[in-house]
Amino acid sequence: MRRQGPEPYLNALGARFTAPDQGSGGVEVGGSADPRLDPYSRAVIEAVDAVAPAVVNLDTAEGAASGFIFTPDGYILTNSHVVADAASLTATLADGRQFEAHLVGADPETDLAVVRISGDGLVAAPLGDSSAIRVGQLVVAIGNPYGFQYTVTAGVVSAMGRTLQSDAGRQVNDVIQTDAPLNPGNSGGPLVTSYGEVVGVNTAAIVPAQGICFATAINTAKYVSTYLVREGRVRRSYIGIGGHNVAISRQLVRRLKLPVDTGVMVESVMGRGPAGHAGMLRGDVIVAFGEQPISAIDQLDKLLDDQAVGRPTPITVLRRARLRHLTITPDEYDGR
Repeated sequence: MRRQGPEPYLNALGARFTAPDQGSGGVEVGGSADPRLDPYSRAVIEAVDAVAPAVVNLDTAEGAASGFIFTPDGYILTNSHVVADAASLTATLADGRQFEAHLVGADPETDLAVVRISGDGLVAAPLGDSSAIRVGQLVVAIGNPYGFQYTVTAGVVSAMGRTLQSDAGRQVNDVIQTDAPLNPGNSGGPLVTSYGEVVGVNTAAIVPAQGICFATAINTAKYVSTYLVREGRVRRSYIGIGGHNVAISRQLVRRLKLPVDTGVMVESVMGRGPAGHAGMLRGDVIVAFGEQPISAIDQLDKLLDDQAVGRPTPITVLRRARLRHLTITPDEYDGR
């Protein structure tokens, strides 16, 4: 595994925004209404038109990477491994303007960071819902590979719910796998749907494999960026599992009267972690945490905040077609 680069709904500040008007700046592409274009080309062009004005080229002392503006007042999402140790940051917009950028906060555990610029007429990228995308769906990656600014590549969602290990050693859940090509410098750029909404933050590729690239889900980025903007860091608890989203059979949902038809399957259990002490097993499917039904791992991650530390909490799992009710006490995550 090699990182690329040295290199919302409501947004993080609670402000609502929508996609910019088509053709409102960015890369000139001749217009998607051209009758000579096939539907695939039109879809890619329209996605680029919607998001490209928000994409930035981030220059550090070590090299260049990517990011994108996600609020009209200049907050930019990118990767932690790109900017966390940068002595200086310069952001170049699609219209050629350059700004000094300042690090707001970084979260190595999810490889996400927020930086900020100050300027007029900034265009924010529309953020989508990563839980709504499907395997096989067209996606477009926009970034600055090898210093070639505003490069566009396209592919499909190859898989959902992947788990990767961050540079900090923590498992990052709900990762999107795509075959949209990523190269050094793409890190931090947006992964965009054909309807022009960002659903992921491009982060890594497997080398020398071809067509195996990854992006942090935008639902995770929304949650993390909120804390980074407010506090500059993310405080969280953990239960010591790795997992991914799975569907639950309709028969089981009806028979057990479950409030959800998907859950979080436990892939691994840390031997001395809270989940291990609670008796959780590999293969269990988490369907509730406390009073909250759990249908996706990003929901569980949001509940594992600093308020959950040391608090005994009921957790419900599906095991061998039966419900098991356990009690788990999350520990504070210390970055190890």
